[in-house]
Amino acid sequence: MSLIETVKDAGIVGAGGAGFPTHVKLNTKAEYFIVNAAECEPLIETDKYLCRTFADELIKGVMYIAGHLEAKKSYIALKAKYKAEIAALREAIEKNNADIEIFEMRTFYPAGDEQIIVQQVTGRTVPERGIPIEVGAVVDNVGTVIGIYRALTNGDKVTDKYLSVVGEVREPIMLKVPIGTSVRTCIEAAQPVISDYAVILGGPMMGKVFADDSAIDQQVVTKTTGNIIVLPKDHYLIRRTQVSIQRIKHQARSACIQCRMCTDLCPRFQIGHSIKPHLVMRNVWREETIDSNEEFAKCYGDAVNCCSCGVCEMFSCPMGLSPRQVNDYMKVQLRERGIMIDKTPDPTARPTIDLNRIPTDRLIARLGLGKYNGLHAHSCTELFPREVFIPLSQHIGKPAAAVVKAGDTIHKGDLIGQADEKALSANIHASVNGTVTEAAPNGIRINVN
Repeated sequence: MSLIETVKDAGIVGAGGAGFPTHVKLNTKAEYFIVNAAECEPLIETDKYLCRTFADELIKGVMYIAGHLEAKKSYIALKAKYKAEIAALREAIEKNNADIEIFEMRTFYPAGDEQIIVQQVTGRTVPERGIPIEVGAVVDNVGTVIGIYRALTNGDKVTDKYLSVVGEVREPIMLKVPIGTSVRTCIEAAQPVISDYAVILGGPMMGKVFADDSAIDQQVVTKTTGNIIVLPKDHYLIRRTQVSIQRIKHQARSACIQCRMCTDLCPRFQIGHSIKPHLVMRNVWREETIDSNEEFAKCYGDAVNCCSCGVCEMFSCPMGLSPRQVNDYMKVQLRERGIMIDKTPDPTARPTIDLNRIPTDRLIARLGLGKYNGLHAHSCTELFPREVFIPLSQHIGKPAAAVVKAGDTIHKGDLIGQADEKALSANIHASVNGTVTEAAPNGIRINVN
């Protein structure tokens, strides 16, 4: 099979983000191929571990992908402070005589944002709501590249996931688990030091928050799970997600002082996008009085260019307001009104871009996560659960369709969810040997033999 067919067959998707099907992303040619190893959010350990442990596979994977893309330049972008990871990568580059450069980045948030990395490495700004190939670049996560290498050389499917567990645990740990493993199982392996906790899947800025015990019980590891944060239920990051949008709008109306810090420190504003959250906040009180779509777009149209990184509300705003959540709300209102917002032609980074980086350590302190900062996972533990529940939607696009039924005996790597050939979709495979006990539209439950 070709590289594209192999990647598609293996069910590989973006391992560090929303799960864009990789066979679609790689079906192109590009000037740049960039590996995102910057570990965007604070406290996450996964990409660092993969770079240290599987540097040779990562470099060989880059060589395969760059050759397919006919890329003229290949980079691995990561923070300059990752000394051990950089040393491992340089050794693997030399060993394989690879034409790959290490791009060392400052320690700021969101260094691992795909569009920020492209601007840093190439000097080009990806258009609003665009993708890197529009400026000649393809970006993949570390785990994605290693998965591609293993699919090409061993025929491996996406069945396991490396992830870190941090926060209120005995010490941060790395885990290798079958996809579909219960999040509770992962947390118990890390030995939580509190019994009543909330969970963030992902990073503290953009991760999904689960505070209700029944909701936590339903969460499982997917292809995109890279980190689990265990926090007290009364932690600031948990409490702020429980505020209603109506209260957030009232707070904006009464307390926004129009300092424009949310705009000036916005990473997308700094790379040249049209986004001014302070103006959306200024006009939020007018929403119910605006009948004209033209006026609505004028007041709130910039919201569509928000990437929801959270800088505006978690770091910038001196009043503790929530521009990101207001932007997210306005995106929905614009869509429901059928309002389309034009893109800025040929955006370029602003001259102030390097002066407006958010230092990660200061961000961690602002988030109330200082007690967990500087603690690292040093080894990896493999878990073998007795049951997994594998969702059929672990990617952007249409869910896979079940091709197994209750009672079927299956083996690790068997296809259990078929991608829709006519839509953006991805294959799903069994992560364990066992018996199917449930084949529902949303996922497949397997008891391990």
